[in-house]
Amino acid sequence: MGYSREVYDSAMAVLRQRKNHAEQEAEQRRSAFYLLCPRAKEIQHELASVASSTARAVFGGKNTAQALTELKEKSLALQKEREELLLGAGLEKDALEPKYRCGQCGDTGYIDGRMCSCLKSLLRQEAYRRLNEMTPLTLSGFEQFDLRYYSDRQESGGVSPRSHMKAVLEGCKNYAANFQAHSNSLLFQGRTGLGKTHLSLSIAREVIQKGYGVVYGSVQNFATELEKERFGRSDGDTNQLLLNCDLLILDDLGTEFSTTFVTAALYNIINTRLMAEKPTIISTNLSMKELLERYGERMVSRMIGGYQRVMFAGRDVRQMKNLERERQQKPSGFQA
Repeated sequence: MGYSREVYDSAMAVLRQRKNHAEQEAEQRRSAFYLLCPRAKEIQHELASVASSTARAVFGGKNTAQALTELKEKSLALQKEREELLLGAGLEKDALEPKYRCGQCGDTGYIDGRMCSCLKSLLRQEAYRRLNEMTPLTLSGFEQFDLRYYSDRQESGGVSPRSHMKAVLEGCKNYAANFQAHSNSLLFQGRTGLGKTHLSLSIAREVIQKGYGVVYGSVQNFATELEKERFGRSDGDTNQLLLNCDLLILDDLGTEFSTTFVTAALYNIINTRLMAEKPTIISTNLSMKELLERYGERMVSRMIGGYQRVMFAGRDVRQMKNLERERQQKPSGFQA
């Protein structure tokens, strides 16, 4: 997966900070131990002297092998003495060494020239963070989803919007609680203001807390980024992030500015993720007929065959909340 220079630099800055912190803490531990045990500091100087002597012996003349053997024995003896001093002080034998977050690469990000898994993880996290930074994930949770705004009056099917949305809420909670890398894809459909975005964000927040990589955003914003990168006006690889994240949430499908490129890019994302069994949640205000007219049979058939449809019912909750706030803020004695 490709990443922009900004994402790479940010991830490497995190590793440098980790490495410096681990080494500074180790230096503090060494200084404290040397005050307690001056002999340990002497051993450190002697070990440094042995290392220099070993380097000179490599380029020496006669009896190089013998000299190296003697230096190795001396080094081992000094290390053993230091370990005994540490153990005598109630410390582990490696107490003076840096405690790197990643024991494989020592917080450098690379092992023998190959990128370490810790750097790969940081790159993904930073890329996800940048895509999600404008998303109010912390503002939407299942606990804030208020069923009071849905009517409890039975409609034509014999079920009230409140009962229907209660089932939708429970279904979303179960989806988030049981989320796995190959969970089902969901298609949220219904008029504007019924809670599709709220429940999408609630699922995203729960899934992120489980340790998965989630990318959330409006289709319009993603379409804009894809076009910028496609035509060389922006750095990065949004397409690969959308294809490879653990959970992709595409909000407001149908509100984006439609072009041949955008439609083809959306189809590729939907189709590729379905083929890879990677879950996607799409929310839209459009009916199946309207989706078919806008995107064509090929794309809509993939959604019908590969997504679980979740229908949202009721009246525009956002409008009701706004009216409620206006009434609460109206000055006492105000006459309409």
